[in-house]
Amino acid sequence: MPDPEHLQVTQYLSFTLDDEIFAVDVARVREILEFKGTTRIPQVPEYLRGVINLRGSVVPVVDLRLLFGLSATQSTINTCVIVLEIKVEGDTVIAGALADSVREVLELEPNEIEAAPRLGSHLNTEFIEGMGKRNDQFLMLLNIDRVFGSDAMGAILQTGTVTECLDEAA
Repeated sequence: MPDPEHLQVTQYLSFTLDDEIFAVDVARVREILEFKGTTRIPQVPEYLRGVINLRGSVVPVVDLRLLFGLSATQSTINTCVIVLEIKVEGDTVIAGALADSVREVLELEPNEIEAAPRLGSHLNTEFIEGMGKRNDQFLMLLNIDRVFGSDAMGAILQTGTVTECLDEAA
């Protein structure tokens, strides 16, 4: 029997986008907010839904459905913003990710996680850290730094105020 000290159990926050289940390391989640809308910023990519005021700080909110090539998130009673700590070029920035709903915090042991699938050289799956399996359902474990790590996204996240976002978009 393996030594319990050597099993690295990780907690993940699971959430849905469309009919799929995704999860992020709970250590990277700052909080979960009810989605009440955003302030739009002109001339930014469509997946950047806008910004919210989080206790005096401007936080960009990304529609993960649009970022992943799905239809835009429709606001429902379950729609929420997952506020995350993202590492971009060595800095930690705060960003929000729209989700259709939050499911649960779950623990996965290493033996419950498989490597990310290889889907050919034309499809980018580097943002998938692995595939978890729970009750005959797969959930995609996201590497949130890679999801938000594109050059355009990094530039948006590194801006600290709405004015800077507008200046960069101009």
